[in-house]
Amino acid sequence: MPILFLDFDGVLHPEHCHESKHFCLLPVLENVVRQVPELGLVIASTWRLQVSLDELRMHFTPDVAARIVGVTPQFCSLNDVPSTLVSYEREAECHAWLWANHIPHVGWLAVDDRSWLYRPFCKSLFLVNGKEGLTRSTAEQLLVRLQQLL
Repeated sequence: MPILFLDFDGVLHPEHCHESKHFCLLPVLENVVRQVPELGLVIASTWRLQVSLDELRMHFTPDVAARIVGVTPQFCSLNDVPSTLVSYEREAECHAWLWANHIPHVGWLAVDDRSWLYRPFCKSLFLVNGKEGLTRSTAEQLLVRLQQLL
């Protein structure tokens, strides 16, 4: 089962938008997810630090919410972070989740708008423009990348 690590701000809605626009791009993501039935979702957004997993799932339609398998651990709680990941918090959190779930070698992508949270040229990062979020055209590219994980 490939994993998609999901950020919210700058992905599911434009960064710094009014809260009335929160999750305005969620239907775009859910359309992609439905086309990759083997895909599991893990919330990597900082929203996971303030809201429970059950509350996070409530933003999604039931079929997609059922595929959310967890949230990444918080960087400050990680032990034994490899030296190559110490400066790249979000990528370290993704790797920690994979190891904690005994699937360190599974194919994965992270959809995010902040490149500096990942190592330069990280092949598992699908970078979006945070001012726009996940648009229909970038969603098509995301689908291709996810299908390559199968």
